[in-house]
Amino acid sequence: MNRGKPIAYLDNAASSQKPTCVIDSLSDYYQRFNSNVHRGIYELAEDAESLYTNARKCIANYLSVENNEIIFVRGATEGLNLIANTLGRSQLKRGDVVILTEMEHHANIVPWQMICEQVGATIEVIPVLPDGSLDLEKLFNSLANGKARVLSICATSNTLGTVNPIKKITEEAHKHGIFVVVDGAQSMPHEKINLSESGCDFFVFSGHKVFGPMGIGVVFGKASILDILPPYQGGGDMIDQVSFEGTTFAPSPQRFEAGTPNVAGAIGLGRAIQYLSQLDMQEVQVHERKLLKEAQEQLHQIDGFKEYGTTANKAAVLSFTISSVHPHDVASILDAEGIAIRTGHHCCQPLMKSLGVEATARASFAFYNTPEETERFVKAVKKSVAILT
Repeated sequence: MNRGKPIAYLDNAASSQKPTCVIDSLSDYYQRFNSNVHRGIYELAEDAESLYTNARKCIANYLSVENNEIIFVRGATEGLNLIANTLGRSQLKRGDVVILTEMEHHANIVPWQMICEQVGATIEVIPVLPDGSLDLEKLFNSLANGKARVLSICATSNTLGTVNPIKKITEEAHKHGIFVVVDGAQSMPHEKINLSESGCDFFVFSGHKVFGPMGIGVVFGKASILDILPPYQGGGDMIDQVSFEGTTFAPSPQRFEAGTPNVAGAIGLGRAIQYLSQLDMQEVQVHERKLLKEAQEQLHQIDGFKEYGTTANKAAVLSFTISSVHPHDVASILDAEGIAIRTGHHCCQPLMKSLGVEATARASFAFYNTPEETERFVKAVKKSVAILT
């Protein structure tokens, strides 16, 4: 319940709700298997190690990659920082270019700004077209100019819902020897990801957006690239030998997982991926896009309504403004009706500037949302307009 009414949770792009099996896996670990991993030789520690290892295997299998290519991190944000710091420090030099796009989340902008400032590289930004799609002509020209070293791009925009053609983009980037980093935080809950087919060099996602726990996420990196990268952080468990004269480091993924890991989070994420693997992701897309279409058709009848991101086959994300009403006021009235949506810049301030707005209201759908919830959402938006104009 929310404000005394049944909650319609339409903020899935920010974080998802969790199935019972995920919640139970966390409780089960802490009640029956709580121990540190990698160190103990007693049975409890061995059981915890087995659960932790199996979670990594589960995620690797789901993504069609090898176990040693899966690194556990706190989330997509830490994952992108890890890549920017390790790949950036070892592969970028003064005069190199990192290509980003206008639709990137701050987590895929700020880490690259920081590392480029340190090494003397620069950032080139690919614009978004009026319908919310990426300017692929501009992107491909930039990939071919001989200066770019890294392309870091979202698979799906958290604000526009735009789905970028990652395989096509990766193939073009690789023709020019460019590393491809993909922010998959918004794509994982909505489509089946096969990284062996997409060909990207790195892929990151957060557990909490894909029906798993908060505080856990994954970096995929090709083994051949991870092997040449320096560690991200120093500490226990990421070493081979330590002396005051010098230290040697463990192979991936241990080299990038310093200290005690979030064992429960990894187990919970593995369980979430098992849950996800039982869904027909094509049916999920059909269902989510049907809900999106129902909302679009009705809301576009409102005077002053404007949707941002209108590409075909986009993810089920509806970002909008209404000329006579501030987005925050819309969200407040929806909250009173038990409808949870997001307002603001969605950690995409450069995109907001490009769109010419400071904020939008955003409803984002998941497979568990219903037509009834969509109808309540539409009625609540119309009620907000009636009250506030």
